[in-house]
Amino acid sequence: MPKAEHVKRQILDLVTRYYQETHLVLKNKEFRPGIDLVTVTGKVFDEKEISYLVESGLEFWLTSGDFTEKFEKKLATYIGVKKSLFVNSGSSANLLALSALTSPILEDRQIKEGDEIITVAAGFPTTINPIFQIFAVPVFVDIQYKNGSYNLDTNDLEKALSPKTKAVFVAHALGNPADLTLIKEFCKTHKLFFIEDNCDALGSTFEGKRTGSFGDLSTNSFYPAHQMTTGEGGAVSSDDPFLMKLVTSFRDWGRDCWCPTGVDNTCRKRFDWQLGDLPEGYDHKYTYSHIGYNLKATEMQAAIGLGQMEKLDGFLNQRRKNFNLAYAELKTLEDHFYLPEMNQKAKPNWFGFPLTLKQDLRFKRKDLVNYLESKRIQTRILFAGNYLRHPALKSLDPRKYKTVGKLENSNYVLENSFWFGVHHGLHEEKVSYTIDTIKDFIKRI
Repeated sequence: MPKAEHVKRQILDLVTRYYQETHLVLKNKEFRPGIDLVTVTGKVFDEKEISYLVESGLEFWLTSGDFTEKFEKKLATYIGVKKSLFVNSGSSANLLALSALTSPILEDRQIKEGDEIITVAAGFPTTINPIFQIFAVPVFVDIQYKNGSYNLDTNDLEKALSPKTKAVFVAHALGNPADLTLIKEFCKTHKLFFIEDNCDALGSTFEGKRTGSFGDLSTNSFYPAHQMTTGEGGAVSSDDPFLMKLVTSFRDWGRDCWCPTGVDNTCRKRFDWQLGDLPEGYDHKYTYSHIGYNLKATEMQAAIGLGQMEKLDGFLNQRRKNFNLAYAELKTLEDHFYLPEMNQKAKPNWFGFPLTLKQDLRFKRKDLVNYLESKRIQTRILFAGNYLRHPALKSLDPRKYKTVGKLENSNYVLENSFWFGVHHGLHEEKVSYTIDTIKDFIKRI
């Protein structure tokens, strides 16, 4: 074994050298404005993540193991909840969070076919699609943009409420926390589940608490666009052990057993159960209580995540620095744009920098976006804008969803909003180049 450890150390030392000779050289390359791409998102890593990845590969424990356990515990502690469960994507995390609430074990709180879930029309599809996938009915409310939040209009919550309402499921738009005080109070008053899509907001806070700790269940995504990455990957988190047991069941084929991968008889009565119409003593590891999935992530992904978490505070500081620089410079263009703003109780870690064109300008969004793209600056639309106007929804029976009002703000954002990058892979010169290019466009029109 000592010899094997020595070989392992040599391999990991070579990994560090490889990183320095390849990735580090590219990282330190001088920025060439107009030639090098200014990305909207981007991963940041060093030899630590690669070493953890290689180390997990050398052990060849491919499913969840030590790295996964450490990553889940570290993530839960960071968010401020009792448990986080690592899954294969943020989209899967959203599907699992909602699926768990369809369990008949929840009795009168169970979400059944035809029950209603309040969400926003201007969300990302993977917040909305799981509502359809569990045969519930999304009730679409509008967002606010003139106040710069891009979050749900809380005035619509009471209007969206009906006897069939079972939950509120919303994301923090571009990492900017929604008004969690009002949402939590609304859900508490009406005995609704609150599912908090935290995929764009890891590290953001509201009233001093990290987002992701407010919902009955919360979700995160670790796709490379986000505050940290595992490549593909996501998580479901909660303070409620009972709900997390349901999430685990749906993630792991729907089985009743909660043993971790490679472990038997955690309950110490593996052959003493009698459930359903199964014979007494039927193997608990092969007893299924839900119609579930296999949405587990791998040990290698968790290894990367563990390395990323060690850098997370630095990533978030860089994002704040980039956002603040862009905001200070763009304040001079308030005649042209609605600038992003936050709730006084919130401290966002912005996913991107949103801009919405004001009315009656001499240019359209496409004119500015095309100009930026021509200068090698990437842009993105504000997700779905209004999901109801996309082909996916146009193909559905309109009785499968409901709307509150005319969604005028969502429609306006659909036509007039976009965002650019302020992620932790960018530094001052790239952010400044983006701002200078926007100002140059305004001068030219």
